[in-house]
Amino acid sequence: MTFTPHGKHLIAGEWVGSDQSFASEPAHGPVHQFSVGTVDLVNRAAEAAEEAFWTYAYTTREERAAFLDAIADEIEARAEAITEIGSQETGLPEARLQGERGRTTGQLRLFASHIRDGAYLDRRHDKALPDRQPLPRPDIRVIQRPIGPVAVFGASNFPLAFSTAGGDTAAALAAGCPVVVKGHSAHPGTGEIVAEAVLAAIEKTGMPKGVFSLIQGGKRDVGTSLVQHPLIKAVGFTGSLGGGRALFDLCAQRPEPIPFFGELGSVNPMFILPHAAQARGAEIGKGWAGSLTMGAGQFCTNPGIAVIETGAAGDAFVSAAKDALAQVGPQTMLTEGIAKAYRDGQARFEGRNSVTPLLSTESKGREANPNLYETDAATYLQDHALGEEVFGPLGLVIRVSGTDDMEKLAKGFEGQLTATIHLDAEDAAEARRLLPILERKAGRVLANGFPTGVEVSEAMVHGGPYPASTNFGATSVGTLSIRRFLRPVSFQNIPEGVLPDDLQDI
Repeated sequence: MTFTPHGKHLIAGEWVGSDQSFASEPAHGPVHQFSVGTVDLVNRAAEAAEEAFWTYAYTTREERAAFLDAIADEIEARAEAITEIGSQETGLPEARLQGERGRTTGQLRLFASHIRDGAYLDRRHDKALPDRQPLPRPDIRVIQRPIGPVAVFGASNFPLAFSTAGGDTAAALAAGCPVVVKGHSAHPGTGEIVAEAVLAAIEKTGMPKGVFSLIQGGKRDVGTSLVQHPLIKAVGFTGSLGGGRALFDLCAQRPEPIPFFGELGSVNPMFILPHAAQARGAEIGKGWAGSLTMGAGQFCTNPGIAVIETGAAGDAFVSAAKDALAQVGPQTMLTEGIAKAYRDGQARFEGRNSVTPLLSTESKGREANPNLYETDAATYLQDHALGEEVFGPLGLVIRVSGTDDMEKLAKGFEGQLTATIHLDAEDAAEARRLLPILERKAGRVLANGFPTGVEVSEAMVHGGPYPASTNFGATSVGTLSIRRFLRPVSFQNIPEGVLPDDLQDI
Protein backbone atom coordinates (compact mmCIF):
# COMPACT_ATOMS: atom_id res chain seq x y z
CA MET A 1 0.00 0.00 0.00
CA THR A 2 1.63 3.21 -1.19
CA PHE A 3 0.58 6.45 0.43
CA THR A 4 0.74 9.73 -1.49
CA PRO A 5 0.27 12.75 0.81
CA HIS A 6 -2.15 15.48 -0.19
CA GLY A 7 -0.15 17.96 1.87
CA LYS A 8 -2.98 19.64 3.79
CA HIS A 9 -3.66 20.43 7.44
CA LEU A 10 -6.40 18.69 9.40
CA ILE A 11 -8.53 21.32 11.14
CA ALA A 12 -11.53 19.97 13.05
CA GLY A 13 -12.35 17.23 10.57
CA GLU A 14 -11.52 19.16 7.38
CA TRP A 15 -8.40 18.97 5.23
CA VAL A 16 -7.37 22.56 4.61
CA GLY A 17 -4.65 24.02 2.41
CA SER A 18 -2.78 27.32 2.65
CA ASP A 19 -1.20 29.76 0.21
CA GLN A 20 2.39 28.67 0.70
CA SER A 21 4.00 25.24 0.63
CA PHE A 22 7.23 23.55 1.65
CA ALA A 23 8.94 20.48 0.26
CA SER A 24 9.76 17.44 2.35
CA GLU A 25 13.42 16.39 2.55
CA PRO A 26 13.31 12.59 2.53
CA ALA A 27 16.37 10.44 3.12
CA HIS A 28 15.25 8.52 0.04
CA GLY A 29 12.16 8.30 -2.13
CA PRO A 30 9.93 11.02 -3.60
CA VAL A 31 9.73 14.62 -2.43
CA HIS A 32 6.23 15.86 -1.53
CA GLN A 33 4.76 19.33 -1.12
CA PHE A 34 2.96 20.35 2.08
CA SER A 35 0.96 23.43 2.99
CA VAL A 36 2.64 25.81 5.41
CA GLY A 37 0.96 26.40 8.75
CA THR A 38 -0.36 29.85 9.60
CA VAL A 39 -1.46 31.80 12.65
CA ASP A 40 -5.02 31.76 11.31
CA LEU A 41 -5.01 27.97 11.21
CA VAL A 42 -3.78 27.89 14.81
CA ASN A 43 -6.67 30.11 15.83
CA ARG A 44 -9.22 27.97 13.98
CA ALA A 45 -7.85 24.77 15.50
CA ALA A 46 -7.76 26.20 19.03
CA GLU A 47 -11.31 27.52 18.79
CA ALA A 48 -12.52 24.16 17.47
CA ALA A 49 -10.72 22.40 20.32
CA GLU A 50 -12.35 24.65 22.90
CA GLU A 51 -15.77 24.02 21.40
CA ALA A 52 -15.10 20.27 21.37
CA PHE A 53 -13.98 20.36 25.01
CA TRP A 54 -17.53 21.01 26.24
CA THR A 55 -18.58 17.68 24.77
CA TYR A 56 -15.41 15.60 24.88
CA ALA A 57 -14.44 16.39 28.46
CA TYR A 58 -17.78 15.03 29.63
CA THR A 59 -17.78 11.79 27.68
CA THR A 60 -17.61 8.63 29.75
CA ARG A 61 -14.33 6.88 30.41
CA GLU A 62 -15.54 3.97 28.31
CA GLU A 63 -16.32 6.26 25.37
CA ARG A 64 -12.84 7.80 25.49
CA ALA A 65 -11.23 4.39 25.87
CA ALA A 66 -13.09 3.14 22.80
CA PHE A 67 -11.84 6.20 20.91
CA LEU A 68 -8.22 5.48 21.88
CA ASP A 69 -8.60 1.84 20.87
CA ALA A 70 -10.09 2.96 17.54
CA ILE A 71 -7.09 5.22 16.85
CA ALA A 72 -4.78 2.27 17.49
CA ASP A 73 -6.84 0.07 15.16
CA GLU A 74 -6.78 2.68 12.39
CA ILE A 75 -3.02 3.12 12.69
CA GLU A 76 -2.54 -0.63 12.38
CA ALA A 77 -4.82 -0.66 9.35
CA ARG A 78 -2.31 1.68 7.66
CA ALA A 79 0.75 -0.18 8.92
CA GLU A 80 2.56 -0.82 5.63
CA ALA A 81 1.98 2.68 4.29
CA ILE A 82 3.16 4.25 7.55
CA THR A 83 6.35 2.20 7.49
CA GLU A 84 7.03 3.06 3.86
CA ILE A 85 6.69 6.83 4.09
CA GLY A 86 8.22 6.96 7.57
CA SER A 87 11.34 5.19 6.33
CA GLN A 88 11.55 7.46 3.28
CA GLU A 89 11.27 10.65 5.32
CA THR A 90 13.53 9.78 8.26
CA GLY A 91 15.94 7.16 6.93
CA LEU A 92 15.04 4.94 9.89
CA PRO A 93 15.07 1.19 9.17
CA GLU A 94 11.74 -0.47 8.54
CA ALA A 95 12.15 -2.73 11.57
CA ARG A 96 12.64 0.30 13.83
CA LEU A 97 9.49 1.95 12.48
CA GLN A 98 7.49 -1.24 12.85
CA GLY A 99 8.57 -1.47 16.47
CA GLU A 100 7.78 2.19 17.05
CA ARG A 101 4.34 1.72 15.52
CA GLY A 102 3.72 -1.11 17.97
CA ARG A 103 4.82 1.12 20.82
CA THR A 104 2.47 3.86 19.60
CA THR A 105 -0.59 1.65 19.37
CA GLY A 106 0.42 -0.08 22.60
CA GLN A 107 0.46 3.15 24.58
CA LEU A 108 -2.90 4.18 23.14
CA ARG A 109 -4.38 0.89 24.30
CA LEU A 110 -2.57 1.15 27.63
CA PHE A 111 -4.23 4.50 28.27
CA ALA A 112 -7.58 3.04 27.25
CA SER A 113 -7.14 0.35 29.89
CA HIS A 114 -5.87 2.90 32.41
CA ILE A 115 -8.91 5.15 32.21
CA ARG A 116 -11.32 2.22 32.21
CA ASP A 117 -9.83 1.24 35.57
CA GLY A 118 -10.52 4.72 36.96
CA ALA A 119 -7.80 4.77 39.63
CA TYR A 120 -6.17 7.79 37.92
CA LEU A 121 -9.14 9.92 39.05
CA ASP A 122 -7.83 9.71 42.64
CA ARG A 123 -11.36 10.06 44.00
CA ARG A 124 -11.67 10.88 47.70
CA HIS A 125 -14.74 11.45 49.83
CA ASP A 126 -14.90 13.17 53.21
CA LYS A 127 -18.42 12.40 54.35
CA ALA A 128 -20.43 15.06 56.11
CA LEU A 129 -20.24 15.17 59.90
CA PRO A 130 -23.27 17.28 60.83
CA ASP A 131 -22.86 16.65 64.57
CA ARG A 132 -19.14 17.48 64.75
CA GLN A 133 -18.23 20.09 67.35
CA PRO A 134 -17.48 22.94 67.43
CA LEU A 135 -18.49 23.06 63.74
CA PRO A 136 -20.08 20.50 61.42
CA ARG A 137 -18.06 19.18 58.45
CA PRO A 138 -19.56 19.48 54.97
CA ASP A 139 -19.63 16.66 52.44
CA ILE A 140 -16.50 17.02 50.27
CA ARG A 141 -15.53 14.94 47.28
CA VAL A 142 -12.52 15.42 44.99
CA ILE A 143 -11.77 14.15 41.49
CA GLN A 144 -9.27 14.86 38.72
CA ARG A 145 -10.77 16.82 35.84
CA PRO A 146 -9.37 17.65 32.35
CA ILE A 147 -7.75 21.07 32.01
CA GLY A 148 -8.75 22.07 28.46
CA PRO A 149 -7.20 22.04 24.96
CA VAL A 150 -3.57 20.88 24.82
CA ALA A 151 -0.90 21.75 22.25
CA VAL A 152 1.55 19.00 21.26
CA PHE A 153 4.78 19.52 19.30
CA GLY A 154 5.90 16.51 17.27
CA ALA A 155 9.43 15.19 17.85
CA SER A 156 12.04 14.80 15.11
CA ASN A 157 13.45 11.49 16.34
CA PHE A 158 10.22 9.58 17.00
CA PRO A 159 7.84 10.16 14.05
CA LEU A 160 5.21 7.92 15.66
CA ALA A 161 5.67 7.39 19.41
CA PHE A 162 6.37 11.05 20.29
CA SER A 163 4.55 12.82 17.49
CA THR A 164 1.07 13.06 15.97
CA ALA A 165 -0.67 10.33 17.98
CA GLY A 166 2.20 9.66 20.37
CA GLY A 167 2.43 9.69 24.14
CA ASP A 168 1.51 13.34 24.75
CA THR A 169 -1.53 13.11 22.47
CA ALA A 170 -2.62 9.78 23.96
CA ALA A 171 -2.33 11.08 27.53
CA ALA A 172 -4.23 14.30 26.77
CA LEU A 173 -7.03 12.51 24.92
CA ALA A 174 -7.30 9.96 27.72
CA ALA A 175 -7.63 12.78 30.23
CA GLY A 176 -10.47 14.33 28.23
CA CYS A 177 -8.51 17.14 26.58
CA PRO A 178 -8.73 17.97 22.85
CA VAL A 179 -5.34 18.21 21.12
CA VAL A 180 -3.81 20.54 18.54
CA VAL A 181 -0.62 19.02 17.09
CA LYS A 182 2.16 21.07 15.53
CA GLY A 183 3.64 18.51 13.14
CA HIS A 184 7.39 18.22 12.72
CA SER A 185 8.63 19.17 9.25
CA ALA A 186 11.09 16.25 9.28
CA HIS A 187 8.27 13.77 8.68
CA PRO A 188 5.11 15.59 7.47
CA GLY A 189 3.86 12.68 5.38
CA THR A 190 4.02 10.35 8.36
CA GLY A 191 2.16 12.94 10.40
CA GLU A 192 -0.52 13.22 7.73
CA ILE A 193 -1.26 9.52 7.45
CA VAL A 194 -1.46 9.17 11.24
CA ALA A 195 -3.81 12.16 11.34
CA GLU A 196 -5.97 10.34 8.79
CA ALA A 197 -6.12 7.43 11.22
CA VAL A 198 -7.20 9.73 14.05
CA LEU A 199 -9.89 11.29 11.86
CA ALA A 200 -11.21 7.84 10.92
CA ALA A 201 -11.42 6.98 14.63
CA ILE A 202 -13.26 10.26 15.33
CA GLU A 203 -15.83 9.41 12.68
CA LYS A 204 -16.12 5.78 13.78
CA THR A 205 -16.76 6.67 17.44
CA GLY A 206 -18.78 9.86 16.92
CA MET A 207 -16.37 12.17 18.74
CA PRO A 208 -16.55 15.93 18.12
CA LYS A 209 -14.44 16.90 15.11
CA GLY A 210 -12.51 19.56 17.00
CA VAL A 211 -11.04 17.00 19.39
CA PHE A 212 -7.95 16.75 17.14
CA SER A 213 -6.20 19.00 14.63
CA LEU A 214 -2.83 18.81 12.85
CA ILE A 215 -0.98 21.88 11.61
CA GLN A 216 2.01 21.20 9.38
CA GLY A 217 5.19 23.24 8.95
CA GLY A 218 5.14 26.97 9.44
CA LYS A 219 7.64 29.49 10.71
CA ARG A 220 8.37 30.39 14.31
CA ASP A 221 5.23 32.53 14.48
CA VAL A 222 3.08 29.39 14.23
CA GLY A 223 4.64 27.75 17.26
CA THR A 224 4.59 31.03 19.14
CA SER A 225 0.92 31.64 18.42
CA LEU A 226 0.06 28.09 19.47
CA VAL A 227 1.67 28.26 22.92
CA GLN A 228 0.35 31.77 23.47
CA HIS A 229 -3.21 31.14 22.30
CA PRO A 230 -5.53 31.93 25.22
CA LEU A 231 -7.58 28.76 24.66
CA ILE A 232 -4.57 26.43 24.96
CA LYS A 233 -4.13 25.28 28.57
CA ALA A 234 -0.92 23.17 28.44
CA VAL A 235 1.88 22.26 26.04
CA GLY A 236 3.72 18.98 25.46
CA PHE A 237 7.09 19.26 23.73
CA THR A 238 10.03 16.99 22.87
CA GLY A 239 12.99 18.69 21.22
CA SER A 240 16.06 20.84 21.61
CA LEU A 241 17.03 22.76 24.72
CA GLY A 242 17.11 26.07 22.87
CA GLY A 243 13.75 25.68 21.13
CA GLY A 244 12.07 24.23 24.20
CA ARG A 245 13.37 26.93 26.52
CA ALA A 246 12.09 29.65 24.15
CA LEU A 247 8.60 28.13 24.13
CA PHE A 248 8.72 27.58 27.90
CA ASP A 249 9.46 31.28 28.42
CA LEU A 250 6.57 32.24 26.13
CA CYS A 251 4.19 30.07 28.18
CA ALA A 252 5.37 31.74 31.38
CA GLN A 253 4.97 35.23 29.90
CA ARG A 254 1.32 34.78 28.90
CA PRO A 255 -1.31 36.85 30.72
CA GLU A 256 -2.48 33.42 31.92
CA PRO A 257 0.71 31.34 32.32
CA ILE A 258 0.29 27.68 31.44
CA PRO A 259 2.40 24.58 32.13
CA PHE A 260 5.00 23.68 29.51
CA PHE A 261 5.97 20.02 29.69
CA GLY A 262 9.19 20.02 27.73
CA GLU A 263 11.64 17.15 27.40
CA LEU A 264 14.78 18.97 26.30
CA GLY A 265 18.15 17.30 26.62
CA SER A 266 20.29 14.89 28.61
CA VAL A 267 23.72 13.23 28.53
CA ASN A 268 22.55 10.31 30.72
CA PRO A 269 25.78 9.46 32.56
CA MET A 270 26.83 5.89 33.36
CA PHE A 271 28.96 5.09 36.42
CA ILE A 272 30.98 1.87 36.21
CA LEU A 273 31.94 0.85 39.76
CA PRO A 274 35.32 -0.79 40.47
CA HIS A 275 34.39 -4.47 40.90
CA ALA A 276 32.05 -4.39 37.88
CA ALA A 277 34.84 -2.80 35.84
CA GLN A 278 37.33 -5.43 37.00
CA ALA A 279 35.01 -8.36 36.30
CA ARG A 280 33.44 -7.28 33.02
CA GLY A 281 34.74 -3.88 31.96
CA ALA A 282 35.30 -4.92 28.35
CA GLU A 283 31.80 -6.38 28.14
CA ILE A 284 30.27 -3.17 29.48
CA GLY A 285 32.36 -1.11 27.07
CA LYS A 286 31.12 -3.10 24.09
CA GLY A 287 27.53 -2.80 25.30
CA TRP A 288 27.95 0.94 25.75
CA ALA A 289 29.12 1.29 22.15
CA GLY A 290 25.98 -0.51 20.97
CA SER A 291 23.74 1.75 23.02
CA LEU A 292 25.64 4.86 21.96
CA THR A 293 25.20 4.14 18.25
CA MET A 294 21.66 2.72 18.33
CA GLY A 295 19.59 4.71 15.85
CA ALA A 296 22.65 6.85 15.08
CA GLY A 297 22.58 8.01 18.69
CA GLN A 298 19.37 9.94 18.10
CA PHE A 299 17.69 9.06 21.39
CA CYS A 300 17.09 11.45 24.25
CA THR A 301 18.24 8.64 26.58
CA ASN A 302 21.50 8.08 24.69
CA PRO A 303 24.21 7.44 27.35
CA GLY A 304 26.70 10.03 26.17
CA ILE A 305 29.03 9.91 29.19
CA ALA A 306 30.74 6.98 30.91
CA VAL A 307 32.51 7.47 34.25
CA ILE A 308 35.17 4.92 35.23
CA GLU A 309 38.31 4.78 37.36
CA THR A 310 41.81 5.04 35.96
CA GLY A 311 43.79 1.82 35.80
CA ALA A 312 43.81 -1.44 33.88
CA ALA A 313 40.08 -2.21 34.27
CA GLY A 314 39.15 1.24 33.00
CA ASP A 315 41.59 0.84 30.13
CA ALA A 316 39.94 -2.44 29.12
CA PHE A 317 36.53 -0.75 29.13
CA VAL A 318 37.79 2.10 26.95
CA SER A 319 39.59 -0.21 24.54
CA ALA A 320 36.52 -2.41 24.04
CA ALA A 321 34.27 0.61 23.50
CA LYS A 322 36.70 2.13 21.00
CA ASP A 323 37.07 -1.12 19.04
CA ALA A 324 33.30 -1.65 18.88
CA LEU A 325 32.65 1.93 17.77
CA ALA A 326 35.31 1.68 15.06
CA GLN A 327 33.35 -1.17 13.49
CA VAL A 328 30.17 0.90 13.14
CA GLY A 329 29.74 2.39 9.68
CA PRO A 330 28.11 5.70 8.78
CA GLN A 331 24.42 5.99 9.69
CA THR A 332 21.76 8.22 8.14
CA MET A 333 20.52 10.95 10.47
CA LEU A 334 16.96 12.18 10.64
CA THR A 335 17.49 15.55 8.96
CA GLU A 336 20.22 17.65 7.37
CA GLY A 337 19.91 20.04 10.31
CA ILE A 338 20.45 17.31 12.90
CA ALA A 339 23.46 16.03 10.94
CA LYS A 340 24.99 19.52 10.90
CA ALA A 341 24.34 19.94 14.62
CA TYR A 342 26.16 16.65 15.21
CA ARG A 343 29.19 17.86 13.25
CA ASP A 344 29.11 21.14 15.19
CA GLY A 345 28.99 19.18 18.45
CA GLN A 346 32.00 17.13 17.44
CA ALA A 347 33.86 20.32 16.52
CA ARG A 348 33.41 21.55 20.11
CA PHE A 349 35.36 18.52 21.32
CA GLU A 350 37.97 18.59 18.58
CA GLY A 351 38.90 22.15 19.39
CA ARG A 352 39.58 21.56 23.10
CA ASN A 353 42.91 20.77 24.72
CA SER A 354 40.91 19.49 27.71
CA VAL A 355 39.84 16.30 25.93
CA THR A 356 41.77 13.50 24.27
CA PRO A 357 40.37 12.06 21.03
CA LEU A 358 40.16 8.28 21.23
CA LEU A 359 38.25 7.79 17.98
CA SER A 360 37.95 10.82 15.71
CA THR A 361 36.03 10.46 12.44
CA GLU A 362 34.66 12.66 9.71
CA SER A 363 30.92 12.83 9.02
CA LYS A 364 29.55 14.19 5.76
CA GLY A 365 26.12 15.19 4.51
CA ARG A 366 23.30 13.46 6.33
CA GLU A 367 25.47 10.62 7.64
CA ALA A 368 27.14 10.31 11.03
CA ASN A 369 30.15 8.30 12.15
CA PRO A 370 30.81 7.56 15.85
CA ASN A 371 33.34 9.53 17.87
CA LEU A 372 34.90 8.94 21.28
CA TYR A 373 36.77 11.29 23.62
CA GLU A 374 38.28 11.17 27.09
CA THR A 375 38.87 13.64 29.91
CA ASP A 376 39.23 13.64 33.70
CA ALA A 377 36.76 14.67 36.41
CA ALA A 378 38.46 17.94 37.34
CA THR A 379 38.54 19.10 33.73
CA TYR A 380 34.92 18.17 33.15
CA LEU A 381 33.73 20.09 36.20
CA GLN A 382 35.57 23.21 34.99
CA ASP A 383 34.34 23.06 31.38
CA HIS A 384 30.55 23.37 31.22
CA ALA A 385 30.45 22.83 27.45
CA LEU A 386 31.56 19.20 27.86
CA GLY A 387 28.24 18.50 29.56
CA GLU A 388 26.10 19.80 26.70
CA GLU A 389 24.22 17.12 24.77
CA VAL A 390 25.56 16.12 21.36
CA PHE A 391 22.64 14.51 19.56
CA GLY A 392 24.28 11.57 17.84
CA PRO A 393 26.81 8.75 18.32
CA LEU A 394 29.42 10.67 20.32
CA GLY A 395 30.72 9.42 23.66
CA LEU A 396 32.84 10.95 26.40
CA VAL A 397 34.76 8.89 28.95
CA ILE A 398 35.51 10.63 32.24
CA ARG A 399 38.27 9.00 34.27
CA VAL A 400 38.18 9.32 38.06
CA SER A 401 40.64 8.41 40.80
CA GLY A 402 38.20 6.68 43.15
CA THR A 403 34.71 6.64 44.63
CA ASP A 404 35.13 10.05 46.30
CA ASP A 405 36.03 11.53 42.93
CA MET A 406 33.02 9.78 41.38
CA GLU A 407 30.65 11.25 43.99
CA LYS A 408 32.02 14.75 43.48
CA LEU A 409 31.57 14.41 39.75
CA ALA A 410 28.01 13.11 40.14
CA LYS A 411 27.10 16.17 42.22
CA GLY A 412 28.38 18.37 39.38
CA PHE A 413 26.01 16.99 36.74
CA GLU A 414 22.93 18.95 35.72
CA GLY A 415 19.48 17.34 35.64
CA GLN A 416 19.22 14.17 33.58
CA LEU A 417 16.58 11.87 32.19
CA THR A 418 18.56 8.83 33.31
CA ALA A 419 21.61 7.81 35.31
CA THR A 420 23.08 4.32 35.29
CA ILE A 421 25.18 2.35 37.77
CA HIS A 422 27.09 -0.74 36.66
CA LEU A 423 27.89 -2.75 39.78
CA ASP A 424 28.67 -6.20 41.13
CA ALA A 425 27.73 -7.44 44.59
CA GLU A 426 31.01 -6.16 46.03
CA ASP A 427 30.16 -2.64 44.81
CA ALA A 428 27.03 -2.35 46.95
CA ALA A 429 28.54 0.01 49.51
CA GLU A 430 29.77 2.42 46.83
CA ALA A 431 26.42 2.20 45.03
CA ARG A 432 24.56 3.12 48.21
CA ARG A 433 26.72 6.25 48.50
CA LEU A 434 26.09 7.19 44.88
CA LEU A 435 22.36 6.45 44.66
CA PRO A 436 21.09 9.42 46.77
CA ILE A 437 23.03 11.79 44.51
CA LEU A 438 21.74 10.23 41.32
CA GLU A 439 18.12 10.21 42.43
CA ARG A 440 18.37 14.00 42.83
CA LYS A 441 19.86 14.30 39.35
CA ALA A 442 17.68 11.98 37.26
CA GLY A 443 14.11 10.84 36.73
CA ARG A 444 15.16 7.21 36.18
CA VAL A 445 18.10 5.43 37.80
CA LEU A 446 18.99 1.99 36.49
CA ALA A 447 21.53 -0.70 37.24
CA ASN A 448 23.52 -2.98 34.95
CA GLY A 449 21.80 -1.96 31.76
CA PHE A 450 21.63 0.78 29.16
CA PRO A 451 18.98 3.51 29.18
CA THR A 452 18.11 3.59 25.47
CA GLY A 453 15.01 1.45 25.99
CA VAL A 454 12.12 3.27 27.71
CA GLU A 455 9.39 0.89 28.84
CA VAL A 456 5.85 2.22 28.43
CA SER A 457 4.31 1.18 31.73
CA GLU A 458 2.68 2.22 34.97
CA ALA A 459 5.94 2.83 36.86
CA MET A 460 8.06 4.53 34.17
CA VAL A 461 9.33 8.08 34.62
CA HIS A 462 10.69 9.84 31.54
CA GLY A 463 11.63 13.28 32.79
CA GLY A 464 13.97 14.83 35.28
CA PRO A 465 15.33 18.04 36.75
CA TYR A 466 16.07 20.89 34.34
CA PRO A 467 17.50 20.86 31.68
CA ALA A 468 16.33 17.28 31.14
CA SER A 469 12.79 18.59 31.33
CA THR A 470 10.98 21.73 32.37
CA ASN A 471 8.81 20.08 35.00
CA PHE A 472 10.62 17.71 37.35
CA GLY A 473 7.35 16.37 38.75
CA ALA A 474 6.09 15.01 35.43
CA THR A 475 6.78 12.17 33.03
CA SER A 476 6.11 12.04 29.28
CA VAL A 477 6.10 8.21 29.17
CA GLY A 478 3.86 5.81 31.08
CA THR A 479 0.41 6.17 32.57
CA LEU A 480 1.57 8.75 35.15
CA SER A 481 1.87 11.18 32.22
CA ILE A 482 -1.91 11.64 32.24
CA ARG A 483 -1.54 13.73 35.40
CA ARG A 484 -0.05 16.57 33.34
CA PHE A 485 -3.43 17.26 31.79
CA LEU A 486 -5.66 16.95 34.86
CA ARG A 487 -6.38 19.15 37.85
CA PRO A 488 -8.14 18.33 41.13
CA VAL A 489 -11.58 19.81 41.76
CA SER A 490 -13.42 19.53 45.09
CA PHE A 491 -17.21 19.41 45.18
CA GLN A 492 -18.73 20.51 48.48
CA ASN A 493 -22.33 19.64 49.42
CA ILE A 494 -23.25 19.07 45.76
CA PRO A 495 -26.35 16.86 45.53
CA GLU A 496 -25.62 13.29 44.44
CA GLY A 497 -27.62 13.54 41.23
CA VAL A 498 -25.80 16.72 40.16
CA LEU A 499 -22.25 15.44 40.68
CA PRO A 500 -20.10 14.17 37.79
CA ASP A 501 -20.95 10.52 37.11
CA ASP A 502 -17.54 9.31 38.35
CA LEU A 503 -18.12 10.96 41.74
CA GLN A 504 -21.50 9.47 42.47
CA ASP A 505 -21.89 6.53 44.84
CA ILE A 506 -18.39 6.68 46.29
